[in-house]
Amino acid sequence: MRESLWKSVLQLRQKSPLVHNITNYVVMNNTANALLAAGASPIMAHAHAEIEEMVSICGATVINIGTLDEYWIESMYKAAAKAQQLGKSWVLDPVGAGASNLRNTTVAELLKYRPTVIRGNASEIMALANAGGQTKGVDSTHQSVEAIASAKWLNENTGAVVCISGATDVIISANQKILIDNGHVMMTKVTGLGCTATALIGAFVASEPDNITEATTAAMALLGIAGGIAVQQSEGPGSLQMHLLDKLYNITEDEFNTHLKVTIKND
Repeated sequence: MRESLWKSVLQLRQKSPLVHNITNYVVMNNTANALLAAGASPIMAHAHAEIEEMVSICGATVINIGTLDEYWIESMYKAAAKAQQLGKSWVLDPVGAGASNLRNTTVAELLKYRPTVIRGNASEIMALANAGGQTKGVDSTHQSVEAIASAKWLNENTGAVVCISGATDVIISANQKILIDNGHVMMTKVTGLGCTATALIGAFVASEPDNITEATTAAMALLGIAGGIAVQQSEGPGSLQMHLLDKLYNITEDEFNTHLKVTIKND
């Protein structure tokens, strides 16, 4: 897989897939710009009257529960149901799962529509699997490796590839555990980079629907590598946002392969 991850990046740029996002107010601009920089085409749409059409024309749908309200919750249900009906990929980001009953009941319902990929921090993944995780707002109070058992449970019970974000990103599929050690701690000082990761996963699975594990790995590797390089050019979180977008756009094969830190373990 390691050798083919860069091919996934090139394929995304070539295909420029449409990615439908029902995401939160905080990150809409960030995620749309990141998708454009990486080579995809974002659509932000949550109106009930157009949800099913948007799911139908896009390569994948991303559902992010960061700023929930009742109207958007119904939009999410409609989108997930349509994606399942059409056999299209959709990605769930359970932002703040475990922090409120509203979030817990919403993600429990969304899981019934069998997401293609679930991406969250360790606390969110543990809460999603009802494994006793506690959240501190939308930040993780656990390390990614602590959530592996929960991720395996989710994979077995929903069929989703599960990505746990952290200092080490962990990707769990039916027969593999993949560890990615890219990125930088400064990235935690920019709001919504986890949401950006989820949006990029949506783009990669739209581009590569027949290999969800590899698509998820390529998305997380790209963001981590681009972020790590961008930090070297940045004085703080403000300039990091700018340099990260630039690097998502202009990263080279040599930069990608030189910085890639991935470990693949077959179960």
